[in-house]
This record gives sequence, C-alpha cells and structure tokens, in this order.
Amino acid sequence: MDKYKLEYEMKSRGITIERMCAELHISRSAFYRKCNGISEFTQSEIQKIVDYIGLDSPMGVFFADKVSKKTQEKAIV
Repeated sequence: MDKYKLEYEMKSRGITIERMCAELHISRSAFYRKCNGISEFTQSEIQKIVDYIGLDSPMGVFFADKVSKKTQEKAIV
C-alpha cells in the first residue's frame, strides 16, 4: 500500500485521520500500523476506504501497478 497516496487522497477531500478511523471503526494506532505495513487492511476496510473517499479503484493506493518483464522489454525497444 502507498500511504502517501492515501494521505494525498484524504487531504485533497478534506478527510481527517480521525474521520477515517471512525468510518472504519478502528483506533488511530491501528490505522497507523496498517498504513505503515505493520499489519494489513482487510478487504472490507479497503472497500470502505474506496467508497468513503470516492476512489474509482483501489489499485493506485492499495495495490502496486506491476508490469511484467516482457512488457518492460517491449517498452524499451
């Protein structure tokens, strides 16, 4: 997960950490642990965040955009 993208999306929509934690029904410390990779967001938490923030997809924030080596090689040529 990219915590900086999540922070950007939240700030650009005026959503505070406190409001997000209340929406997810988790503590602030649990939110920080999840954002810093110590623990993981559950699938339902990810869906709640996507819905609450209004993201089109969780891909940019929660999942890395992976490109296959074959695709990378084609791009270089």
